[in-house]
Amino acid sequence: MISNQILQSTIDGLKNITRRDFSVVDREGKVVVTTEQELVNTTVEGIEFFINSLAENQLVKGYQYFKVLDNGSTEYIVLAKGEDEEIYQIGKIATFQIQSLLIAYKERYDRDNFIKNLLLDNLLLIDIYSRAKKLHIENDAKRIIYLIETDIDKDFNYVEMVRNIFHNNGKDFVTAIDEKTIILVKELKKTDDKEKEKEEIEGFAKEVQTRLSEELKKKVLVSIGSVVYDLKNVSSSFKEAKMALEVGKIFEEDKYIIKYEQLGIGRLIYQLPNNLCKMFVGEVLKDKTMAAFDEEILTTVARFFENNLNVSETSRQLYIHRNTLVYRLDKLQKLTGLDIRNFDDAIIFKIMLMVTKYMQYRENFKY
Repeated sequence: MISNQILQSTIDGLKNITRRDFSVVDREGKVVVTTEQELVNTTVEGIEFFINSLAENQLVKGYQYFKVLDNGSTEYIVLAKGEDEEIYQIGKIATFQIQSLLIAYKERYDRDNFIKNLLLDNLLLIDIYSRAKKLHIENDAKRIIYLIETDIDKDFNYVEMVRNIFHNNGKDFVTAIDEKTIILVKELKKTDDKEKEKEEIEGFAKEVQTRLSEELKKKVLVSIGSVVYDLKNVSSSFKEAKMALEVGKIFEEDKYIIKYEQLGIGRLIYQLPNNLCKMFVGEVLKDKTMAAFDEEILTTVARFFENNLNVSETSRQLYIHRNTLVYRLDKLQKLTGLDIRNFDDAIIFKIMLMVTKYMQYRENFKY
């Protein structure tokens, strides 16, 4: 089905060229779009009779009627206002234009539907290759998945906006998971220069994030899956990008672009079952909870980790004396038995903090 916005734009353009009025009516006779203000939100009588007739066009009450067909069935009726021979010819041209749009949209829908089923693993391997061939989609192209998420008004055509801005070579695909998450399947240029390819992948993600956040005036997150070389593996890149988006929300809150390959420990923690998380936290904290650590201690620990366990640099950045920092670290050691100046203890406490954050996320979102 062609969007009403496209239909309206089409007949507005036709009117500007021909100085004639057009309307597009659906099978029930409802005026979908029109250049005549008085026909907005009206219903045309007698449409059913015209649809059931063998005539391809008909003159009715000062309008030329034309059928727009989809596999032999009438999908729309074009109304061209006027009774002269010229309006008949113009009406035929208008009908041909809308018929062409219908074919193009149907083809795109078939391709979008194929890509959605591919991403969701709803296709057998043999179906992937046979359908891709029919739809003229190359099998062994190098591709990558970008997931784009933002809060958007429900009625806003977010997919169409992304498609218009970034989908311009006929080889990329844009589709939606839900109202706020867009999937962009992008074909990459063939190159053996891995560093250059990496720069292009990250550069495109930055372009998407910057452009959309400026256009929408909202926070936009972009996650990136891995590069795949076969159509059947596109779903793997999608799952990775999806995981990257979720893991990024938990452990990389200050980042707007998240790559699956750079998730690190967060990727492992994200896949842990809840009972194992509780067991680990309990073993580290013993009879204590996170409430035992005040904000001062947690801020100090976070900065200490950021500075790779460097006492001097951490105390300088926190504007405190070195002895004050040592006192805080000693206090933490008394509470937990862990001296995070020691690498092994630091790893245990760091993972415990990340696991706790993950558990809180699961609880907040009932994950």
